[in-house]
Amino acid sequence: MVRATKRSQTEPGSEFKTQRSKTRQPNQPRIGERRTRIRRNTANGSAGALQPGTRAPKFDLNSTPDQRVDLNHFRGRPVVLVFYPADWSPVCGDQLALYNELHSEFNKHAAQLLGISVDSAWCHTAYAQSRNLHFPLLADFEPKGEVARRYGVYREGDGLAERALFVIDADGIIRWSYVSPLGVNPGADGILQALEEIDANRRQAVRQKEQARARES
Repeated sequence: MVRATKRSQTEPGSEFKTQRSKTRQPNQPRIGERRTRIRRNTANGSAGALQPGTRAPKFDLNSTPDQRVDLNHFRGRPVVLVFYPADWSPVCGDQLALYNELHSEFNKHAAQLLGISVDSAWCHTAYAQSRNLHFPLLADFEPKGEVARRYGVYREGDGLAERALFVIDADGIIRWSYVSPLGVNPGADGILQALEEIDANRRQAVRQKEQARARES
């Protein structure tokens, strides 16, 4: 497996009224834990990420000015949602570039990666072309931040999304979520571990069905 190290940089817009981005980041939760660590920002209005075990809220967003992406289209395969504050910012650029490099790793799990921010579809198109990204960037632009709100990761006072990750299984259930400080690249280890566990659970379910059929025959 490719391992990624978290980086800390100054993110434009991360110097907010609170000292949230300067606090020490907790360890990411184990994938097997039902509870996810939720980082709340009461000053800026972020409500807290949805818990594992929750059905992923549906959405249908523009990936380009004339193309839309519906979450339901990916039912039957895992989906990785990457909420991030803004295109053209240093930490976001490094984070998305890392996931672009790991595209083959996500493909091993048949997982679809989707980036989401409040930038417009025009901005996403220019950014994706400039960085040669191989996954869609979706515009949570109008109504601004509506999808981020559904997932509990919209910063009301700042008008942008948290740096948040969600791994959704083939049945549309959130299996892992994590919110990183805005100025910290969360890396990919947690995502890949969650995908590996989803694969392991799927294989176990197949074996159990085969064993049940064998007992019946």
